[in-house]
Amino acid sequence: MKALRMSCLALMMAAAEAAMAGGLLTNTNQNVAFLRNPARDGAIGIDGVYSNPAGVVFLGEGFHLSINLQNAHQTRTIQTTSPLFFNNANHAGQQMHQFKGKADAPIIPSLQAAYNKGKWSFQFGFAITGGGGKCEFEDGLGSFEQEVGKVTNYAPKVNMLYQTLGDAGIPGMSNHTMGNKYAYDSYMRGRQYYYGFTIGAGYKVNDNLSVYGGLRMLYGSANYYGYAKNIQVEHKEGETSAMVNASEHFSQLRDNMNYYAGLVEGSNPAMAQQLRGAAEKIDSLSIGTQDIELNCDQTGWGIAPIIGVDYKTNKLNLAAKYEFKTRMRLKNKAANSLSAENISMLDKYADGGKVAEDTPALLTVGAQYSILPSLRINAGWHHYFDVDTKQYSKDMLGDSNEYLFGAEYDICKKLEVSAGMQRTEYDLKDAGMNDISFNVSSYSVGFGLGYKISDKVKVNVAYFQTFYDDYNKAKDANGVTNSFTRTNRVIGLGVDLKL
Repeated sequence: MKALRMSCLALMMAAAEAAMAGGLLTNTNQNVAFLRNPARDGAIGIDGVYSNPAGVVFLGEGFHLSINLQNAHQTRTIQTTSPLFFNNANHAGQQMHQFKGKADAPIIPSLQAAYNKGKWSFQFGFAITGGGGKCEFEDGLGSFEQEVGKVTNYAPKVNMLYQTLGDAGIPGMSNHTMGNKYAYDSYMRGRQYYYGFTIGAGYKVNDNLSVYGGLRMLYGSANYYGYAKNIQVEHKEGETSAMVNASEHFSQLRDNMNYYAGLVEGSNPAMAQQLRGAAEKIDSLSIGTQDIELNCDQTGWGIAPIIGVDYKTNKLNLAAKYEFKTRMRLKNKAANSLSAENISMLDKYADGGKVAEDTPALLTVGAQYSILPSLRINAGWHHYFDVDTKQYSKDMLGDSNEYLFGAEYDICKKLEVSAGMQRTEYDLKDAGMNDISFNVSSYSVGFGLGYKISDKVKVNVAYFQTFYDDYNKAKDANGVTNSFTRTNRVIGLGVDLKL
């Protein structure tokens, strides 16, 4: 039963963290131009400070600036079916429960700036490169409830102890039984931001070729708060049934057994020894169902190089970029309950500890082709080297890939429209899918407008929606099945300036 206490909150807090983590969820929407058309890897624009830094050299001389604000909302939904759920006192008879987490990022800011002079382009960028909001699970997760529900598996053994007390001549004890119902309260909240600061320089080798080199510094800040408390079990006394606090209930039973062991020690030493041995086992049940609270702040930083190249002809532009892996070690500052501090599985959140959370290397390749002077089509490919990262916990079976397509059309001199799509594919199978950490492949579409107020001011507005696949995990040995999916939408407003 000690394993119950050790695993419950570990599962809960890991789930809150996975909701906002970097790595697989590295943010590529660092400019509203991406929301309008995700395939920006081969395009030339001020947003290229992130997507195509080598191409920014071809923007022309002067100071270029892009300021962007985005609003994002995401949900994560897991439908878990377990035979244990049938005994939940608050959902009696239901074996399928739905667990939903909501993540909101009201404002996601980003900024890209470049100063072009001669053959040089000096660039700076700021964006939220991972996380970007708060995720709440008001009712915990299925994996957590499965652990809590296991307390009812101990009912036959507890009832044997009641019978033992009755056999010892303790009045009324054989009239007490533990039922099959359970209940509990849980909550979790995860907040994570990875702030990315980029500096670099591009150089125009000739009228067709440019190269880029730079550095990105990531600063991570996170907080995880949650509790697991008031685990209850059903206690019956004759025909009366009530839900009682499990830890207090088992503690009282332990004390009763030790008390009656003292009473019978003189007349029946064997029985006294049996009662004291059983009391020790009951004590582990009391400890295993105690309240747990965890409150942990994490901070850390890392630096990685970035290189890029761009080649342009009359109608075609080709570009590539490689971001090296960012080594991240997050340091904990925690104010946890004593019960949490004594759980080895929660060492990841221990005060003063360090946690490995690398951001994967990324290779992007893109192209833009002008069919007409007013019509441009785009394509791109992203490859994340996820398996090469070091993280505290990871169930990756392969690297991730994204495929991007889009187009942009100038309706007139001032107004342009664009749209695009992105296919994200994860190489994950059942072994890497659970409600603690899951990703499902998806299709994303984006569209929007760009309006030139003047030759020096352009406003961008866009909407971006992701449609996630459903992943149905096969039934495990305990008869548990899980179905995973998400929702996501982003809206954005930005302004590009040429000074």
